[in-house]
Amino acid sequence: MKKLLLGLIVFTLVLSGGNLFAKEWKTIRVGVEGAYPPFSFVTPDGRLDGFDIDIAKAVVKAAGAKIVLVAQDWDGIIPALLARKYDCIIASMSITEERKKKVAFTHKYYQTPAKFVVRKGTMKEFSRAALKGKSIGVQRATIHDKYLTDNYGNDVKVKGYGSQDEVILIFRQEGLTCFLLTVSQLQRDF
Repeated sequence: MKKLLLGLIVFTLVLSGGNLFAKEWKTIRVGVEGAYPPFSFVTPDGRLDGFDIDIAKAVVKAAGAKIVLVAQDWDGIIPALLARKYDCIIASMSITEERKKKVAFTHKYYQTPAKFVVRKGTMKEFSRAALKGKSIGVQRATIHDKYLTDNYGNDVKVKGYGSQDEVILIFRQEGLTCFLLTVSQLQRDF
C-alpha cells in the first residue's frame, strides 16, 4: 500500500473569505481537533496541547494576534470553518481535491504513513481475500475512511468512529477484526 499522506498542515481559510492577513487581526480563532495525540489532545487538566497546538500558537503570535483555540470533532472541522465558528484550522489534514474545493491549504510540514493493525494470531495472512466479510475500524471523515470505502467497501464492513481513540477502544474490546491507523498513533498506543 502506498503511503497515505496524513500529517499535512492545514492553515485553512474559507476561500470566499480571502487572505487571513489582509486585515488587522487582534484575535484569531483556530479550529483544532483535540483528539489526535501527539498532534492535538486535551490534557487531564482540560488544556489543549500537542504539536499542532504549538504550531497554531506560533503562527498566531507571528501575526501579532491573540489566539482562541476551538476544539471540534474531526467530522465537523471543515463545516464549522465554513460556518465561521473559527477563522482557520491548524490540524493534521491530508490535502484532497474534495477538500481543496472548500478550503485553501498551506504546504505540508510532515507526513506519516498508515498501517493496518490486526490482532496477533487472528489471520494467517493479510490479504483482500482474508479480509472479506470482516469489520475494519477507521476514524470517520478521514482519508483512511475514504481509502477503505473506495478500495474495500464491497468486501468488508467499514465501521467509522468519531476518533482514533474510539477505534482503538472498540478493537481492544474485540469489536473489530482490524483497523487502519497512522503510524504516529500506533507508536503511542501499541
